[in-house]
Amino acid sequence: MARKRSPFSQIPAVDRVLHELENDAQLPPLPLPLITDLVRQKIESLRDHLKGGGESVGEFDEIVADIRADIVSLYQSRIHPVINGTGVIIHTNLGRSPLSKTVVEKLTQVGQYYNNIELDLGTGERGKRGGFLEIALANLIEAEAATVCNNCAAALILILKHLAKGEKNEVIISRGELVEIGGGFRVPDIMKVSGAQLVEIGATNKTTLEDYRDAITERTGMLLKVHRSNFYMEGFTHEPTTEELVELGKEFNLPVVEDLGSGAMLPTDSLAPIPHEPTATEVLNRGVDVVCVSGDKLFGGPQAGIIAGRADLVAGIKKEPFFRALRCDKLILTGLQETVIEYLKGKSGASADLPLIRKLSLTVDDLMPRAEAIVKALNHDAVSIGEGLARCGGGTMPKAEMPSVTIDISPKGVSLKKFAKRLRDRELPMVGYVADDKYRLDLRTIMPEQDAAVIENLKAVL
Repeated sequence: MARKRSPFSQIPAVDRVLHELENDAQLPPLPLPLITDLVRQKIESLRDHLKGGGESVGEFDEIVADIRADIVSLYQSRIHPVINGTGVIIHTNLGRSPLSKTVVEKLTQVGQYYNNIELDLGTGERGKRGGFLEIALANLIEAEAATVCNNCAAALILILKHLAKGEKNEVIISRGELVEIGGGFRVPDIMKVSGAQLVEIGATNKTTLEDYRDAITERTGMLLKVHRSNFYMEGFTHEPTTEELVELGKEFNLPVVEDLGSGAMLPTDSLAPIPHEPTATEVLNRGVDVVCVSGDKLFGGPQAGIIAGRADLVAGIKKEPFFRALRCDKLILTGLQETVIEYLKGKSGASADLPLIRKLSLTVDDLMPRAEAIVKALNHDAVSIGEGLARCGGGTMPKAEMPSVTIDISPKGVSLKKFAKRLRDRELPMVGYVADDKYRLDLRTIMPEQDAAVIENLKAVL
């Protein structure tokens, strides 16, 4: 009598699958240990499937095809360049603000060789980490002092740890400013981590100066204002001015802190037909004691948290033990340093060479010749020039919209969803958006030097 075949005999050995994959010339160039681990996990999942009462796991070729798809997916998940045709300039999912070529060149030099990050070349002794950057930042922002940490949330935590602790750990903030900054992280959660005690005042839409005054006690450590950079309120609203909060802070000898978040260093309304975004300089000139902003949003640099204001408070923040855990490495410090230098060149009369500033400043007339050249090169009846509206993105200036130019594609014989997937699967992936039953690529967010790649990608998939 024939023995019944075990369902587990359908599962191939790891070595057999690896041997099959070795002969696949199209397999992405992942390191062998990653591929081996992925194959083992897949084989184990098939065993668990059968142990759980599952039916057939498929033929050998099907199993290998599934594993190959997983390998491709893993390979695509590595951080690498992408063409941003979404029209969102500061795209959080696509790395926020792109860095300038000058900044990237300096990063390459500092990353490739040893550097003087903590060496005083004059004395040969240990030097001050980020000393030049702090001096340059303070000059740019027109602050008494400045320093940096790894992001703006960390900057707020450090400020809270220094100014709201011990018997004076209460922080007064308007309910209308208890924002979520993205990814599920909310200002109240950040304050809780810092050890500060949150004191909510006012209503969502209206907070008065008297609300602040009535909440001040002997336990109050500071007054906090959070800029609503990723949403806006209109209608029946009211809030005290920054100047009024500053005067109240002076009356009770309490520091006033503002989390600006967005990091604008130039008047945004002079760059494009968009609203004015307050700068760190403006806020400090209104009398705020300490301000913090992001480095990778409207500042146009790498991810970082910039803290600026009174010299004594900045010095105290730097002495917090937690500061070391949140400090920046040599690459971030270099990227910020070179970005600040570009801004300071602008103050001297030259234009700041930053991709973010250029993208905000582009006009339809600037973009149209590129669009015409792309459409002409493609010479395809599915491709045309359209009108679009670009946005700042990255949790900044939600009301800002800029007229833009798009490449519109109406692919035949394939859904827009599949068409978009094919473009994301290219060696240099391309991401656009769907609107009006068309796949659209906004040229404002595509680098001019990537236009040739746009043409190549579209030719390949059309």
